[in-house]
Amino acid sequence: MPKGKILLLEDDANLNDTVTDFLEDQGYVVESAYDGFEAQDRLYESKFDLLLLDVNTPGIDGFTLLKEARQNGVSAPTIFITSLDGIEDLEKGFESGCDDYIRKPFVLKELAIRIDTLLRRGFFHKASNMIEIDKGIEYNTKSNELVVNGEAQTLGNKESALFKLFMKHPNEVIAHERIYKELWDFDEEPSDTALRTYIKNIRKIIGKDRIVSIKKQGYKFTS
Repeated sequence: MPKGKILLLEDDANLNDTVTDFLEDQGYVVESAYDGFEAQDRLYESKFDLLLLDVNTPGIDGFTLLKEARQNGVSAPTIFITSLDGIEDLEKGFESGCDDYIRKPFVLKELAIRIDTLLRRGFFHKASNMIEIDKGIEYNTKSNELVVNGEAQTLGNKESALFKLFMKHPNEVIAHERIYKELWDFDEEPSDTALRTYIKNIRKIIGKDRIVSIKKQGYKFTS
């Protein structure tokens, strides 16, 4: 099961390939772009768990791309890759909506640590990767897996994304429209039937009462 989906914008082909191969080996799904316009297209066609953006890129620079994305509701945590080291550039980057910086040249392991740290923030800085749901049932925030009695359970990509959304918003009613937006890409047609199937499959693992259907509103995961 993928640990997360990352959009990588880097116009240096060698560095792009190196980072992509490394992150895929770490268990991530990576979509690569080599210029700002290509990244912009991908950003609005798919949902990403994290954005990894070079600053100086052809077409649209990373600062402008992220600033516009934030204005359009894209909330994925973002790391800028940059060779810039001035305080003004640092300030500009954070003002555009980034969460972290990594300066070239960098060690790939450092990049992995920064990515893992940002993706874990959505789980309230838990000291452990494991969140207990019930007796014998845990959720691994690092691998995005449900674990029952020590064994990882098989979930499809959308089921995994759905449960991750529930885990980040416990005891909160999540509207159908929001779930559709989070689970289905731009070119996919949301399906209420498919959503009910995903809910049913998750309930088989964690128990029927854990996910409550709120009529005409959405679903709520009770922690």
